[in-house]
Amino acid sequence: MIESVDYVPGAANCFVGDKPPAGPEFRGNKSDSTALRALLVEDNPDDVELITRSLRRSGYDVTSDVVQTAEDFARQIHTNAYDIILTDYNLPKWNGMAVLDVLSQDSLDVPVILVSGSLGEVTAVECIKRGASDYVLKDNLSRLTASVRRALQERQMRMDRKVDQERLARTVEELARSNRDLEQFAYIASHDLQEPLRMVAAYTQLLAERYRGSLDETADKYIDYASNGALRMQTLIRDLLAFSRVGRTGSALKVVDCNAIVGQALKNLQSAIRESEAVVSYERLPAVLCNSFQFLQLFQNLIGNAIKFRGSEKPAIDLSAARTGSEWLFTVSDNGIGIEPESAEVIFSVFKRLHTSSEYPGNGIGLAISKKVVEQHGGKIWVESTRGRGSNFKFTLPVSAEEGTQTQ
Repeated sequence: MIESVDYVPGAANCFVGDKPPAGPEFRGNKSDSTALRALLVEDNPDDVELITRSLRRSGYDVTSDVVQTAEDFARQIHTNAYDIILTDYNLPKWNGMAVLDVLSQDSLDVPVILVSGSLGEVTAVECIKRGASDYVLKDNLSRLTASVRRALQERQMRMDRKVDQERLARTVEELARSNRDLEQFAYIASHDLQEPLRMVAAYTQLLAERYRGSLDETADKYIDYASNGALRMQTLIRDLLAFSRVGRTGSALKVVDCNAIVGQALKNLQSAIRESEAVVSYERLPAVLCNSFQFLQLFQNLIGNAIKFRGSEKPAIDLSAARTGSEWLFTVSDNGIGIEPESAEVIFSVFKRLHTSSEYPGNGIGLAISKKVVEQHGGKIWVESTRGRGSNFKFTLPVSAEEGTQTQ
């Protein structure tokens, strides 16, 4: 037989005599029970006893406070930390569902279970929609323990998820800071190296001009090696500087007509186009939200590569774009030398080349810049190609609300 519980509204309840009663209905002791701090929103002392007894029978070591009014609830919830809130639906001076409003307003994550004498199905569904974890009828308290356990597990999952999200946010911030530091280092290093290299290149060229033929053939060869090496290093550093500047040229995005960007890229490449007799076609490219300077680099690199790695025929390059769901899919096709499928990923790495500098000039950084530009705009880039049969460079770009469905 369970001894009675002294019921004091607004205060913690305990067994008379400050010790648990003897008898078969009380299971275990504190060593094998689970501590539970509960706030009961209830005006009936008998129901308070039934609820706490049900939880204790299931092994919970319950410490409870009881409130009946909104003022008492607000005071208790801001004074103490509770594992669970068990609330009646109808109280004389308060609607128990207002508990959810207080918790939501103060951003408190405490599971709420309705424990009511009667609750219509529509009302129960509405309570769950508003944030209650569950509801239990007072004539079926056998469900209470399972509901409490599930509510506590769900709360723990939310807390774990919040910790994971905070940890991920810190990791992302640390990664972003590391990337900024690396970009800053690359910029400073490449910028500061240019001046001494200019001196090396200038003086080796002077040596070549002034003393060529004055020394033996081996000396002339060594001077050429030094001069060409300095010039290649200058080009390499300029390319590294260009790569580090991607993302540092201003993050302002605006809706820009890609037809105009491609037109500017063709003007910049007019010497190469004229020399190779290349034919570049494009029409109805969309207006997209982008950094116009970076997209000029992107199109110029892709078109320039198609011209550089041409085959025996005159270069034929076609640019197109199509909307696929929430993305734009751009394609730059050419009839050049193509690449092997196993090299499709390698070509987008910094300073990765498939040919020697004597075959094709450059340092292999143009596609790395293109990849960086596309990824900073939320897209991805890849190539579909067969050796000797040309290449299709493709990249995606998310469709933004600003650009809508506008095309030119």
